[in-house]
Amino acid sequence: MGTPTGTRPHASADRPGATARPDAPGSGGGAPPRVALVGVHGFGTHHLRNLERLQSAGAVELVAVADPQPPAPGSVPPSAAVYPGLDELLAATQGLDVVIVATPIQTHAPLALTALATGADLYLEKPPVASLADFNRLCDAAAESGRGVQIGFQSLGSHALQAIEDLLAAGTIGTLQGISATGRWVRDRAYYKRSRWAGKRSIGGVDVVDGVATNPLAHAVATALRIAGARTIGDVASVETELYRANDIESDDTSVIRIRTASGLPITCALTICAAESVEPCVTLQGSAGTAVFHYTEDRLTVITKSGTSEVTYRRDDLTENLLAHRANGVPLISPLLDSGAFMLVLEAVRTAPLPAAIDAAHVRWEGDGEAAHAVVLGIEDALERAGRQHATFSELGLPWATSAPYALSLPAS
Repeated sequence: MGTPTGTRPHASADRPGATARPDAPGSGGGAPPRVALVGVHGFGTHHLRNLERLQSAGAVELVAVADPQPPAPGSVPPSAAVYPGLDELLAATQGLDVVIVATPIQTHAPLALTALATGADLYLEKPPVASLADFNRLCDAAAESGRGVQIGFQSLGSHALQAIEDLLAAGTIGTLQGISATGRWVRDRAYYKRSRWAGKRSIGGVDVVDGVATNPLAHAVATALRIAGARTIGDVASVETELYRANDIESDDTSVIRIRTASGLPITCALTICAAESVEPCVTLQGSAGTAVFHYTEDRLTVITKSGTSEVTYRRDDLTENLLAHRANGVPLISPLLDSGAFMLVLEAVRTAPLPAAIDAAHVRWEGDGEAAHAVVLGIEDALERAGRQHATFSELGLPWATSAPYALSLPAS
């Protein structure tokens, strides 16, 4: 594709960050915060690398890790003790300041409650928990403890979000009329065999809710909600879901989530992990005088108006550093627990919706061999684009494989 008329060269913005830098943790020169990491595999490896960086800068001390599967040799600093679980870690470790939980979804609630009971601040990976009831319990426990709880929606640390607020306030794209989130990723058969909870709605009666909108592309939903100003449960007026699956799994892999905020703004999230190829997901702001597209994994914001197209890549604040600055200096958390309330309504809608409808095999193409094979829903790229643009579900678009109808969540009483 050629460069659109009026496009200016790619630029980078360096806005002042809200968090302390690793070499200035704001601890007043005292000992660095003592940190424990629960879960060292999967996304836990990212936390290990980040904690190693912060420890090298003197901002933290990683004192212990816990995981039933031993960490890879050399992945954990020699100074950190290794335990098979959080209970064993806490029995042997005193004076923790921060606990980071990066474990399977269904374990989040019990581990988070246990961590808060120690008096430590908590970093909890997304999604926070697997049900709205567990979310409410966790909120009560956090309020009782008085500790900070940061939820791992890393995209919310992007400085592009402030730039979006500024352009909306300035009327750059006119009146905001709607927001769409589009995600097209590829996940193969091996993806669903990496763990016993992958692709599950529940295990042994315990909620998991590992769907496309609640796990792999959860950031698309959370980022769209944040841009719309929908943070808490009270900021949402309605949630509808239409869930499908091309893979032989319990959960959804191709879905539309349609949300209306309390102010009446429509948000439509059209998502799949059954695309022909993976592309960077994005959140699109539909304005009366232009469009803004935020590729949140790249912190890249493109603004398109009659006067031309501009593109800027922004910095991002690290959520662990932000939590440390919150402890030290009272800096507001970027992704606090209560601000996940709107997202948890989406998760609850997915959890309580009818089972995802299987997409007829006539509309699915398989590419690759063996465990590397992946499903491709025919025409899904166009379907996602139309759903987001028209704020319509797949059945409303009349797609031949869309046999479900939108399911509306019964919102909790205010």
